[in-house]
Amino acid sequence: MHLQLDGRGPLHAQLTRALKSAVFAGRVSQGARLPATRQLARELGVSRNTVLAAYEQLRAEGFVDGRVGSGSYVTPPLHDARPLHAVDSPLPPQSQFARRARIVHDHLRIPGRAIPGVRYAFQYGVPLTNPALTSAWARELAHAAAYTSPNYPASQGVPALREAVCDYLARRRGIQAEPQDVVIVDGTQQAVALTARVLLDAGDEVLLEEPHYSAMRESFQIHGAKVSTLDVDEHGLKVDELPATPPKLICVTPSHQFPSGAVLSLPRRLQLLDYARRHNSWILEDDYDGEFRYDARPLAALRSLDDADRVIYVGTFSKAMFPSLRLGYVVVPAGLRGDYVNAKWQDDFGSCGIEQAALARFIVDGGFERHLRRAWKTLKERRDALLDGLRRCSRGRLQINDSHAGMHLVVWLTHRGAAEGEAFIARARSLGLGLYPIAPYYLAPPDSAGLLLGYCGLSVAEIEQAVALFEQCLDEFDA
Repeated sequence: MHLQLDGRGPLHAQLTRALKSAVFAGRVSQGARLPATRQLARELGVSRNTVLAAYEQLRAEGFVDGRVGSGSYVTPPLHDARPLHAVDSPLPPQSQFARRARIVHDHLRIPGRAIPGVRYAFQYGVPLTNPALTSAWARELAHAAAYTSPNYPASQGVPALREAVCDYLARRRGIQAEPQDVVIVDGTQQAVALTARVLLDAGDEVLLEEPHYSAMRESFQIHGAKVSTLDVDEHGLKVDELPATPPKLICVTPSHQFPSGAVLSLPRRLQLLDYARRHNSWILEDDYDGEFRYDARPLAALRSLDDADRVIYVGTFSKAMFPSLRLGYVVVPAGLRGDYVNAKWQDDFGSCGIEQAALARFIVDGGFERHLRRAWKTLKERRDALLDGLRRCSRGRLQINDSHAGMHLVVWLTHRGAAEGEAFIARARSLGLGLYPIAPYYLAPPDSAGLLLGYCGLSVAEIEQAVALFEQCLDEFDA
């Protein structure tokens, strides 16, 4: 039997599709006996288990009838059955959600995506390679897998992890919270999506910092919210310019503004909280990398100052550990607890119980904070190497936003427009250096050449070599 596998997915799934296509095309007639599994496996060069799995799937779908001692026979297909073909062009959007998503988000052009063919890349969001963390996490997962209940976890989150989060936040972020205030989520993005469902109807206004985290903006836009922005300066959000007509939700990154790195000053924090209280607005505080501060102890969170219970605090373990760990948490106002738990249940019933149990034990046993100390030291060395290199090659050609925290720096090419910035990035790429523009993080990008330089994924030696290429580009643009 001639069968053409399409190369998409597991072999047994490819074989299942190929056999269906043969049936629909009439190459295998109704009632015909399929080849024996061993024979077909030899002809296709696959294992017999692959063929067995494909035959079993066809039996489950009613395409094949298995007869003991005789073989497998093709049964008459259902009248409305059709072969599965890849659709080359999308259908019209089937909902308003899908329509907005197509307009707002392009999954092929995500800011900060890896650039192929470059030797060094100042990519933001890549994990810090830490063999000690990998080994420790493997041990915690193995222990949790052996001792965690196989039943569904609580939608709000495993109690042990919620308790560990509360203890950690009290010591490190100044937040006093009870376990019932915490909802465990699959990272910041789910926290944003749940917030949109709980607080917003289509057309409600959300105010973001300018610039801001673009994935947060897209999530609210896809939900149907009306997004507006307010500029930040070296002291954070310009709170005295908040609109007279209050937005339903205000989103801020007060401890380390993304991406500028500014810290929201104490007077502005108090002013923002007063505004939210007076206007019944909600504040979403995204504390995305509050653990990594290099000039002083991490600042207390905005929620620690909130006596009106208007702040929704979002934290994540993905930045502090590694992005594939899709676990974060939301500290919610008391009046919204049930709504958030309901929204989480509707979304996925609950986050992975084994990973939650492993993380809870990792925090309680001190492994998480040991990792933070090691990561802080490594990141500081890399940050210092990047800053030193940029300052040496600047000679008035760069404006460096030294944020004293996080895993990235923002750099502006002095007196260069956005088009020149794109040309600079293209030239760097031709030399094997990956650079990333800051423009995607603005709703209305300025006509300036700004770069977001992530240093987490490069060693000190690699940073020094990358800065040499960066300087070569600067020299060429000055020539």
